[in-house]
Amino acid sequence: MDISTINALPAKTMNGLVIGEDSAPIKMYEFMNVRCPFCKQWFEEYYDLLTEYVNEGKVQRIIKLFDKEKESLLPGNVMHEHINYELPLKGLMDIRQIYATQNDWGKLSLDGVRQFAEDNLELSKMDNTTIAQQVIAEAEASNIKFVPTVIVNDHIFDENISREELLDILNEK
Repeated sequence: MDISTINALPAKTMNGLVIGEDSAPIKMYEFMNVRCPFCKQWFEEYYDLLTEYVNEGKVQRIIKLFDKEKESLLPGNVMHEHINYELPLKGLMDIRQIYATQNDWGKLSLDGVRQFAEDNLELSKMDNTTIAQQVIAEAEASNIKFVPTVIVNDHIFDENISREELLDILNEK
């Protein structure tokens, strides 16, 4: 991922699924699409570590579900419609469940994805249009093209970051 063209400033908003305390010294902005296998890798690989840091009040995660026009990611856009932003911890658990079943719904038609979300995952369609548009606008203003793109302080990275590198970033003074 070429990060040299990314301007992180427009992406550093609270638009998204906010997990953790506002008083956390580190803000982590995560642009993801739940159909993306690399986003799944990032989310699952660092879920426990980030949950620990959130619970300790060290990190606040702002997960920005990024609707993409790429055909293979369109099913993710449909799943994003079912995330409850009003109840962030429920939204986080729903994302976890969505990633866990990604192989089951990922190749379905868009109507099939919607049906899977409602019948199998027991998720309701939400009115997330405004937040989806805000995230798209932020990504465009920041020149973020790929998912996952993660921003922490002055660091911009993707799922290929090592655990040691991530810990160094999270523990910077």
